[in-house]
Amino acid sequence: MPIIVNLDVMMAKRKMSLNELSEKVGLTISNLSILKTGKAKAIRFSTLETICKVLKCQPADILEYAEEQES
Repeated sequence: MPIIVNLDVMMAKRKMSLNELSEKVGLTISNLSILKTGKAKAIRFSTLETICKVLKCQPADILEYAEEQES
């Protein structure tokens, strides 16, 4: 998938655990884990906004586009 989720990187930079982020954002650990591992198919803008507020970052710090390499 050409969209890379760097949520774990931002969490590490902010020294925040998945449990702590879950509490502050109001999402289940399961849903955050799915997002963190890049298995999510979509994310609501309101969720992205809340994550950015809590982590004090920009959406581009969490989401990255990478070209797919042709085989």
